[in-house]
Amino acid sequence: MLKRSIQVRLFQYANQRMDKLVIQGGSQLSGTVSASGSKNSALPLMAGTLLCGDGEIVLQRIPDLKDIRTFSKLLDYLGADLSYHNSSLKISTSNIRSITAPYELVKQMRASIYVLGPLLARFGQASVSLPGGCAFGPRPINLHLMAMEKLGASITIEKGFIEANLRSKRLKGAEIDFPISSVGATGNTLMAAVLADGVTTIRNAAVEPEIETLCRFLSAMGANIQGIGSTTLIIEGVTSLTPATFSNIFDRIEAATLLTAGAITGSSITVNDVDPVQLTAVLGKFEQAGCRIITDTDSITLQSPETLLRTDIIANPYPLFPTDMQAQWIALMTQAEGTSYVIDKVYHERFNHIPELNRLGAHIEINDNEATIHGPKELTGTKVMSTDLRASACLVLAGLVAKGVTEVLRVYHLDRGYERIEEKLGRLGAAIQRESYQEFA
Repeated sequence: MLKRSIQVRLFQYANQRMDKLVIQGGSQLSGTVSASGSKNSALPLMAGTLLCGDGEIVLQRIPDLKDIRTFSKLLDYLGADLSYHNSSLKISTSNIRSITAPYELVKQMRASIYVLGPLLARFGQASVSLPGGCAFGPRPINLHLMAMEKLGASITIEKGFIEANLRSKRLKGAEIDFPISSVGATGNTLMAAVLADGVTTIRNAAVEPEIETLCRFLSAMGANIQGIGSTTLIIEGVTSLTPATFSNIFDRIEAATLLTAGAITGSSITVNDVDPVQLTAVLGKFEQAGCRIITDTDSITLQSPETLLRTDIIANPYPLFPTDMQAQWIALMTQAEGTSYVIDKVYHERFNHIPELNRLGAHIEINDNEATIHGPKELTGTKVMSTDLRASACLVLAGLVAKGVTEVLRVYHLDRGYERIEEKLGRLGAAIQRESYQEFA
């Protein structure tokens, strides 16, 4: 009996098919690639369409990613009509039939919390499952809930759902002071406030390009927002918004990751369709590491040095070095001369990639939120496991320079935020391909 149950379990596990990236390290890269649209910007833009009760909104430069498809499923569940073609996403939310964001969809991505503000502002109520997402450390939603309550909502947590209801006919403008800068909370509050009665002031607002883009999108639909790009946003509520056609910004993390691929392999590459200003902090670190950076209005060229220099970073909110690039930078520093240090002041527990890098031959130590990287180390290919989105990118970068073959498993994490990165790296000359495999859990 025991033997039979084991056989059944193995048979079930054997049918869990997943994708992996297989990388033959050591290839020199060269050439030009284009950055895709920003995933982190596209998601709040998609949520913002819920605020428009009539007509069709067109969002351009939307990447074909797992997170985009998941959020599209969520909007479809709520009753939106969507169509996607050639990076253009058309959305009509005229016939929303539900104010409930279910666990089955929300658990797949934390950004689903973005529907809370728009649903509450337009319909006066929302029921949103507590979010899921990457498996590194807590990212509490208390700031989102605090802001909704200040705007006049009654909030309770029941059976794993955020239940939000208005205490009056409309949300009311309010003074909102965030104790820490939060992109998600700023975005959610913005979307709620644009339809509120009166003036809302958000202090210590996030200044990331994604928030500035959301402000410009809401303004294009008729919202009244002052202070765009600053830490103080003043929103005078309006009664309705109208459809608009709007173009998304480039993905600065994808662009920086591609530039890191050039640096870690000792190559020279160009990334087009970018705004170099948004990558000022990252480009400065590349220069400290010995790379030559050449920028134009919409392109960045990286030329690698003979010897990569150790360069410390501290990950902080924009415009400083982004936490979404610290994993990739750690991979890069495994090839630099000397000992470098990486501190993450945004997410203290975002170091799941380090044990996997050490399996490849890196020498990295962790102490609280600080990583110490001893380099340069010759990396040797083996099987490594993705644990979250940016950790996956880090392991791909390490595989590009590792001796032999590296297999990066569970790349569904990678697919959440990188649009066919193996194709882009392949066009630059990397020996990389996607394969399916069966995983035994």
